[in-house]
Amino acid sequence: MRKAKNELLQFLAGLAMLVAGLFIFSQKVMVSSGLFGYGWRIGGFHVNNGLIMVPFIIGIVWMFATEGSFPSKVFTAAGVFLIIVAIIMTTDISLMRMTLYEWVLILVLIFGGAGLLARILFATRGEEKRAQRIQEQRLNDTDRKIRAIEDELERMKRDQ
Repeated sequence: MRKAKNELLQFLAGLAMLVAGLFIFSQKVMVSSGLFGYGWRIGGFHVNNGLIMVPFIIGIVWMFATEGSFPSKVFTAAGVFLIIVAIIMTTDISLMRMTLYEWVLILVLIFGGAGLLARILFATRGEEKRAQRIQEQRLNDTDRKIRAIEDELERMKRDQ
């Protein structure tokens, strides 16, 4: 039972470390976006991000006009995908000024907590598999011993 308590304590400590590290990191990051101020260069053409809405609009009209045909749904989904890609591409993420101590503290909290969580979540399965393999090996050893005894008894019967 003591091992289960230890695992629970490690899990909670890892979760607390991860949450604390992500919280501190989120306080040190500046995110800004200019959705319609940027554009893409495709070949020799400049495509403004406002034009990214056109495939989505065409897909919606097509979907209502054809009562939701599969190609119209695919076209609409592609339009949504393009909008999400445009938003991600125009998002600027920058770190605020911080000391090396703060940066190392953030990294240790995030990755140390994630490591503790991963060890608890994934190592128990490995231990269960290892215990199962050992049990199967013991059964195989027992079967071999039984067969060897039976073979020896058969030889003894033949020899008499």
